[in-house]
Amino acid sequence: MKLLIFAGALRADPCNKKFAREAMRHAAAAGHQCTFADLKDYPMPPYDGDIEAATGVPETAQKLGELIRNADALILSTPEYNGSIPGVLKNVIDWLSREKSVSLTGKHLLLLAASPGALGGVRSLWHTRQPLEVLGVHVFPGMMGLQNAYNAFDDQMRLKDEKTAQQLQKLLGQFLAHADLNVSRKAA
Repeated sequence: MKLLIFAGALRADPCNKKFAREAMRHAAAAGHQCTFADLKDYPMPPYDGDIEAATGVPETAQKLGELIRNADALILSTPEYNGSIPGVLKNVIDWLSREKSVSLTGKHLLLLAASPGALGGVRSLWHTRQPLEVLGVHVFPGMMGLQNAYNAFDDQMRLKDEKTAQQLQKLLGQFLAHADLNVSRKAA
C-alpha cells in the first residue's frame, strides 16, 4: 500500500516529525511504500476567498493534493497549539478543500500527536478530526498521543520506551489492516 506521512507543523525538528517518521519506519518495515511530505515544502498563504478568486488554489496546495491523491492512506502526526489544531495545518486543510476534486475525500487516515505535555496532544486530535471528517476522510477510530515528547526519542530518532513503541506498532498494524482491506475493496 502507498502511504503518505506528514506532520502538521513547520518547525525543522519538532517531535511530531520524529513521531511521523517513526510510524513511517514501522510501516516501511511491514512492506508498505512510504513517502514523507514536509509541509515546509508546500508554503501556502492564509486561506482567503479573494486570493482564491484572483489566483486560484496555490500551486503548492495542488502539488500536495496530487501526493495525497496518489496515496492509498495517510498518517498525520500533529502538535497541539493552545489545546487545538495548529493554524498551519488548518490552513492546509482549508486550501485542499478548495480543489475541484478534493484529494482528501475518501482517504483513510491515522491521527497521531506528540506534545511535551502530560496529555500528549490528544486535544488537538479531536479538533483535527472535525474538518477532515467533514471533507469525507475516513479517520481511523484509534488515535495515539505521545506525552513528554521532547524526551521520548533517542539519538537515532526512535522511541526510547519499548512499551510506547509497541503501542504505536500495534495501532499502526490495526490501521494498515483496516485501510488495506478498504483500499482492496475499492479496487475490486
